[in-house]
Amino acid sequence: MAFDIDRYTSTSKSVAWGDLDFREFETKPLPPETLRSLRYMADIEYHTVCYLRDMLVTPSHKDADVSAFMTMWNREEFWHGEALAAVLAAHGVTVDFDELKATRLKLGWKDRLDPIKQSLAGRIVGSDFIAVHMIWGAANEWSAIAAYNRLADLESHPVMSELLRRIARQEARHVAFYASQARDRLAKSRKAQILARFALSKFWGPVGSSVMPDEEVYHVMSHVMGGPEGIAEVRKIDEHIARLPGMEGLTIVEDALIARGIAA
Repeated sequence: MAFDIDRYTSTSKSVAWGDLDFREFETKPLPPETLRSLRYMADIEYHTVCYLRDMLVTPSHKDADVSAFMTMWNREEFWHGEALAAVLAAHGVTVDFDELKATRLKLGWKDRLDPIKQSLAGRIVGSDFIAVHMIWGAANEWSAIAAYNRLADLESHPVMSELLRRIARQEARHVAFYASQARDRLAKSRKAQILARFALSKFWGPVGSSVMPDEEVYHVMSHVMGGPEGIAEVRKIDEHIARLPGMEGLTIVEDALIARGIAA
């Protein structure tokens, strides 16, 4: 079924959390390892604007449906960061925008060069670049859904788990767009399949790994996706990716865990 971009843009809204009773955190506070993972997730949601910036210099921004989607996607991801920051604030953890800015500044030339590299890649590859962008986005969104639902299961907290499941439901709409676009574009172009497969197998990493310190990436991946149940979720993500045209046999998410010593 085709993704209805008009319906999506007309119904896009912030994730609802005003009805959740945050006083629950006073009697049922979250443990430090969960707060650490939530801080990572909040930071990455707030960094979405950087990913949007990079995409605006590629062929993706010329496609009407893609540009409309990304406008709403960026807003919804920001609101996810706001909701997670509110949970952290209830535990005395402040998400400081100066710290977020400092994280970007630490990337130095890498952060400044990323838009240039994306622009050059887009010019060289042409319209097939959009297919790579779409499957990359699908992989990230499948990962995000799995991470939010997995953390909700691990804690079974009456407030946090409900909030994470609401965020995951919005992420599901994001993946529906990315996956439908990727499927259609990959099916039409063998060149796009080759490029996408190469990009994913050589350059993809866990969401946030290009921004956050390695120790934080390891913590979140091992905390949320470690153990038999976590690895089972990781394999489901890889199965989703492998079902797209030309992606048979790819196991990029499990490979990323193996590389970090989290999966055998």
